Amino acid sequence: MSRVLVPCHVKGSVALQVGDVRTSQGRPGVLVIDVTFPSVAPFELQEITFKNYYTAFLSIRVRQYTSAHTPAKWVTCLRDYCLMPDPHSEEGAQEYVSLFKHQMLCDMARISELRLILRQPSPLWLSFTVEELQIYQQGPKSPSVTFPKWLSHPVPCEQPALLRETKILGSDRVKLMESLVVGDIAELRPNQGTLSLFTNEAGGILDDLIVTNTSEGHLYVVSNAGCWEKDLALMQDKVRELQNQGRDVGLEVLDNALLALQGPTAAQVLQAGVADDLRKLPFMTSAVMEVFGVSGCRVTRCGYTGEDGVEISVPVAGAVHLATAILKNPEVKLAGLAARDSLRLEAGLCLYGNDIDEHTTPVEGSLSWTLGKRRRAAMDFPGAKVIVPQLKGRVQRRRVGLMCEGAPMRAHSPILNMEGTKIGTVTSGCPSPSLKKNVAMGYVPCEYSRPGTMLLVEVRRKQQMAVVSKMPFVPTNYYTLK
Repeated sequence: MSRVLVPCHVKGSVALQVGDVRTSQGRPGVLVIDVTFPSVAPFELQEITFKNYYTAFLSIRVRQYTSAHTPAKWVTCLRDYCLMPDPHSEEGAQEYVSLFKHQMLCDMARISELRLILRQPSPLWLSFTVEELQIYQQGPKSPSVTFPKWLSHPVPCEQPALLRETKILGSDRVKLMESLVVGDIAELRPNQGTLSLFTNEAGGILDDLIVTNTSEGHLYVVSNAGCWEKDLALMQDKVRELQNQGRDVGLEVLDNALLALQGPTAAQVLQAGVADDLRKLPFMTSAVMEVFGVSGCRVTRCGYTGEDGVEISVPVAGAVHLATAILKNPEVKLAGLAARDSLRLEAGLCLYGNDIDEHTTPVEGSLSWTLGKRRRAAMDFPGAKVIVPQLKGRVQRRRVGLMCEGAPMRAHSPILNMEGTKIGTVTSGCPSPSLKKNVAMGYVPCEYSRPGTMLLVEVRRKQQMAVVSKMPFVPTNYYTLK
């Protein structure tokens, strides 16, 4: 079965107090998060995905209609699902989780509301929640496919998609894209791509994306699946606006899979399955080729790890064949999101929703390099009146790298100056497997952003020393032509 993302409204968490409310020892050990679906009729829930943040146990209740003639009732469909095997240790504390309807205690049809009940009995953690919550309903049936054993658990065709692909067509395609992003799309050579940003009129970042000027006469756009609904609406609205002005522009959503092959030997592994010479494909360029017998694949020399590698856009019908062929090479191993997250953090790469969002400008996020020189001068992108003056002046805060020893810094950890006053917050953090130290990113006032500045970070209610560090923490290994 395919799945369809359900638009939803996630309400703020409500804490249920435990402990002695008359003293400072009381702390919220249970949180309740309600999710409503204001624009959707009662639906059959297929899957729930989220990133855990120090929640030990999860229960879920749904409000559903048992028939068309009776009022909706609340039913418990998941009870005390364990997210952290030991609430007092970090195992499972920041894992990505997928829950499917077959794991539930009741039928998941005719759902109108959802309630998450989060529990953390350990006093070690200052806060706990779930992040990046997405709800999916059952979509139309997909053609029957036989999957290899390594893809068969739990539901191979229903794993969370992280990126979505779009074609922008027509002679005015560059005009459309430059009306939405900060980058200089017009200067891209054939089959060259660039990282860019959707921005709003307040200068905030709506999403980050990669735009490639293909030699086939269209722009190839890859954006985050978590922002897919708003990204698509943004592009579709602009298409209609320009079409009403008589412009030649169109949009096509690609139903392709995207496989990432990353690491020092990625090109060597892939070369065995392609006729094209990958030595002629430098970082941030792409080409359409046959890959291990699957035609119509777009291979782009890029990735989210800081290492050399490729991302392969492959027709869905050939995705399993291609993945299986690549995995036959003993050099290749499957890697999960936690491994990917540690690599992108070592490379100083942002995660949308954590490190950048619609309340962060490119200058604050240390992403000024995404602003095209011509675009800065023309000031013709959304939010330019806010962003361009920040380039010449001073912003109140900046994204910085942090490094420390001891307990790892995590998202939401307070950043303090040496006098103990809170000045900022960690947005991403983890132990660095390469450096054997803890690395993190966060926002601090400009006066504390110089590399080498000593700060404090509060971890597990204890303050520990941290130093502002240059990013990337680990040198990148992107492939460029000599």
